[in-house]
Amino acid sequence: MGVPSTALFTDRYELTMLQAALRAGTADRASVFEVYTRRLPEGRRYGVIAGTGRVLDAVENFRFDRDVLDFLADRHIVDEATLSWLADYRFRGDIWGYPEGEVYFPGSPVLRVEGTFAEAVLLETVVLSILNHDSAVAAAASRMSVAAGDRPLMEMGARRTHELSAVAAARAAYVGGFATTSDLAAGFRYDIPTVGTSAHAFTLLHDNERDAFTAQVESLGSGTTLLVDTYDVAEAVRTAVEVAGPGLGAVRIDSGDLLLLAHRVRQQLDELGARDTKIVVTSDLDEYAIASLAAAPVDAYGVGTQLVTGSGHPTCSMVYKLVARAESDAPGAPLRAVAKKAMGGKTSIGGRKWAARRLDAEGVAEAEVVGSGPVPAELQDRQLLVELVRGGEIVGREPLDAARDRHIAARGRLPLSATQLSRGEPVLPTEYQ
Repeated sequence: MGVPSTALFTDRYELTMLQAALRAGTADRASVFEVYTRRLPEGRRYGVIAGTGRVLDAVENFRFDRDVLDFLADRHIVDEATLSWLADYRFRGDIWGYPEGEVYFPGSPVLRVEGTFAEAVLLETVVLSILNHDSAVAAAASRMSVAAGDRPLMEMGARRTHELSAVAAARAAYVGGFATTSDLAAGFRYDIPTVGTSAHAFTLLHDNERDAFTAQVESLGSGTTLLVDTYDVAEAVRTAVEVAGPGLGAVRIDSGDLLLLAHRVRQQLDELGARDTKIVVTSDLDEYAIASLAAAPVDAYGVGTQLVTGSGHPTCSMVYKLVARAESDAPGAPLRAVAKKAMGGKTSIGGRKWAARRLDAEGVAEAEVVGSGPVPAELQDRQLLVELVRGGEIVGREPLDAARDRHIAARGRLPLSATQLSRGEPVLPTEYQ
C-alpha cells in the first residue's frame, strides 16, 4: 500500500525553527536528539516500544513534494530560502533505538537521532506521534496478554478510534501479544491474521435465531463462531448445537455477567455433546476483566475500546530532546552536551547516551543502566540500542513477528513482579553513569 508524504505530520514551529537556524547559520550544526519518557504512566511497571517500523517508514517518506511546498508558500509559513532547502530534504543522518518489542523504563533513550540540527529537528512530531500512540497500545496489550495467559487475544477496536489509528493500534497490539485482528486494513498492510464472523445485526435480520444460525453455518461451515447473546443465551446455545452439530467451532458471549455465563454455557455445551466447542467472550474487556475470568472456562478474548485507548493511558508522554550539538559550525567540531533546566520535574540530562540492561546471576534483569561516557566492559554485550538508519538509509527493518517474539522474550527476563496488575513503581530502577 502506497504511503504518502509524511512531511506535514509535524508542528509549524519545526519549520519556523528551521528557517531561523538557516538564517543564523546554525542549521548545519551536528546534533543529537533523544526520545525518552521521564516517567511511566501511573501504576505501570514497564513500557513497551512499538511503532519503530512505522517510524522508519515515516522517515523514508518525509519528503516535501510540490503540493506540500505550494501549501507552505501560499500560507506564508516559511520564506523562499527555506522552501528551497525543503525541496531537497532527505534525512541523511543516523538513527539508533531500542528494537521494537523491547521493554523500557523512565529515562531509557529509546530512540537517538543524529544529523544536522535542520534535518533532525523536522522529525520530532511525527516520531513522537507514532511512538507515543503505538507504545501505549502495546503496553496495554502486553498487560492483557499477561492476564490472558495461554488464551488467545483478538484485537477488535477499529470502530472505537480513528480509522488510521485503528490500523496502527492493531499492529501495536500484535507486537504486545495479541494473536489476531478484526481490521482488514491491518491484515492487508502488516500481514496480521484476521478474524470475524457476525454481529447482532445478522441475527436481528432474520425472522428467528435458528434461521440466522443456519444461514451462517451453511455459508461458513460448522467451525464458525455463533453469537449467542442476542436474546436468551441458553436457548441460543441449544439452537446453535442443533444447527451446527457437536462440531460447532465456538460461541461468543458479548454481554451480561461473563463469569457466570461462561460457566453455564460450558456446562450446557458439554451436556449437549459439544465438548470441543470454544467459548469466546467480548464486551468492554480490559486487563482486569480478563484477569477476573482466569478461572472461567473461556477460550479466547476479544478486546476493543480499552486496548486502542491504552487502557486508560493513551500516551506514553515521550519527548524528543536535543541532548548534544557541535561546539561550532566547523566540520568535525566536537559535541557538547546540552540540556533544558526547568522546574516541575521537566529537567533533562544532556549527552549522547547508551543504555544497557544489567542482569543478576539468574539471568533476571535488575537495572536499566544509562550513560554518556564509556560503556563498562561488563555491560558491553547487554547494550540495548541497535542501528536503524545509517547515512539516511534504512538498515533496521525486520518482520513484525520478530518484534512480537522479542517482546515475549524481553518481558520474560523481567522480575516476576512485572506481571502484577496491581499498581506499583517501575520494576527496574534506572541508574545513570
